[in-house]
Amino acid sequence: MASIFTKIINEEIPCYKVAENEDFIAFLDINPNAKGHTLCVPKKEVDKIFDLEEDTYHRLMKFARKIGIALEKTIPCNRVGITVIGLEVPHVHVHLIPINEMRDMTFSHKISMTPEEFLDLVKEIQKNL
Repeated sequence: MASIFTKIINEEIPCYKVAENEDFIAFLDINPNAKGHTLCVPKKEVDKIFDLEEDTYHRLMKFARKIGIALEKTIPCNRVGITVIGLEVPHVHVHLIPINEMRDMTFSHKISMTPEEFLDLVKEIQKNL
């Protein structure tokens, strides 16, 4: 069965897309730890990050770096944290989270945003890509 991320990639489920290329997609997390929390996902469905082919792993990190730099330009924060957990969705994904304090990375601290706020944020991040 296809993961929720594969359904997003196949446009069966909508998302707040930040960027996309032939192999990867970046979109805002709809249950964010902080404003700008973005997921970078390979289009090929692979469960675990270290099961990616080495070249794909490196290209995913390069893609995530580009998105992370744009986030730093868009969201006032001390830094952009990066984590790979992957327990909830069995499809490799990199979390990029603008952080100001450690609790922003705990996944127990969440914020709420309206659809309009998500759309406005996508536009702002895209300006900085």
